[in-house]
Amino acid sequence: MHNAQRTMHEVVRGGVSRRQFIRDGVGAAAIGLTVPALLVNAARVQGAGNRTLVVLYLAGGNDSLSMLIPYNDAFYYSRRPTIAVPAAQVLQVGTDSGRTALGLHPRLTGLRSLYDQGRLALVQRVGYENQSRSHFYGSDLWSTANILSAVGPGWLGRYLDRLPKPVDPLTAWCTVGGVPHVLQADTAPVATIPAVSSYTYQSPNSGSEATLERTTASAIATNAAPGRPHLAFVNESIRSAVATLDRVAAVNAYAPSVTYPTSALGQALRTVAGAMAKGVGTRIFFVQFGGFDNHSSEGTTATTGTYYGLMATLNDAVAAFAADLQNTGLFNDTLVLQFSEFGRRIAENGSAGTDHGAAAVMMALGGGVRGGIFGTAPSLNPDPQNPTLENSGNDVHYETDFRSVYARVLDQWMGIDSASLLGGNYRKAGLEFV
Repeated sequence: MHNAQRTMHEVVRGGVSRRQFIRDGVGAAAIGLTVPALLVNAARVQGAGNRTLVVLYLAGGNDSLSMLIPYNDAFYYSRRPTIAVPAAQVLQVGTDSGRTALGLHPRLTGLRSLYDQGRLALVQRVGYENQSRSHFYGSDLWSTANILSAVGPGWLGRYLDRLPKPVDPLTAWCTVGGVPHVLQADTAPVATIPAVSSYTYQSPNSGSEATLERTTASAIATNAAPGRPHLAFVNESIRSAVATLDRVAAVNAYAPSVTYPTSALGQALRTVAGAMAKGVGTRIFFVQFGGFDNHSSEGTTATTGTYYGLMATLNDAVAAFAADLQNTGLFNDTLVLQFSEFGRRIAENGSAGTDHGAAAVMMALGGGVRGGIFGTAPSLNPDPQNPTLENSGNDVHYETDFRSVYARVLDQWMGIDSASLLGGNYRKAGLEFV
């Protein structure tokens, strides 16, 4: 970075020719920018109309049985003697089509309110056959939407690749560093902007000198560099980055209608709301919230417990986000889709935690969501012949292929044929949450 900045100053002051600067290409690629990578050759992304998709990844394997609780199942309590959420504490949301009574974790008051408004959908027992219990391989499969391969573009990356060119480089925005696999594309760009305040053209100078440096960087990057693909990539990345600076800066000035939590998740969702309100053009956001790999001391009920804290953070951030969008009139055009790489084991382990499991709960919320409970809860009877369980009765067996959820989002929210993008028809009757 120091060499890149030195080279830039020499160009501005006339000490290095344009030819010399281009010759040094990659070494000067950053040109003083601290802009997170905009991913390969800039080009496109745009969603259906004004609709926005916010993908919320609960990293580590969320314990769905502590989030959506079958509080009348005696085996839930016998198999979780110390970590089960007491029936009297759950936030009841009714029964599913199998007549199982269900309730949300007691800390999810904001989500229960959204459920009562008909704007939260809970999809039970989502997964796939022979589910991986590996964090990395499992998350890769969920990302590619191909249970036979963990490599290649993500399902949303493939969506981005199909959009008409040219498309604004801010159409996909990741709020964590590095492009997640689900958004990795062959040609489309993805902006990785964890903090809008740091997304800026940096220079040791200020005022007119800094402005001149930025202008010169933009001018130099207009070189198409025919026959020199690496230099063309550098120049295109620079052009894309500089073109987004002012719009991202506007997000930093966003004044929300509610007070967001100071948690990383709360601030990430505040950024998402700001980008939407300022109209920067983003149609897909990726937000990650980690800490769900609770092998010990899961603490589902004590206010100081790990999982209780996770649910508190999740609830407060999402509730603030939803309220903010409702106040600003953006809620109806927003869909939040939550997933995790797997669920947890049914029985607690010897450390008052839970180990890697199989099927889990997905959530969808937004102004266009048809709320309710989709799918049926498992019977937690450990009988190995129990068809709702697998792995000798230790894990929840899937009922809904996760690609069926993706298919619904692609077809009904994003306006693209899901069968061609997912490589098969995964549409499922009755899964009409949007």
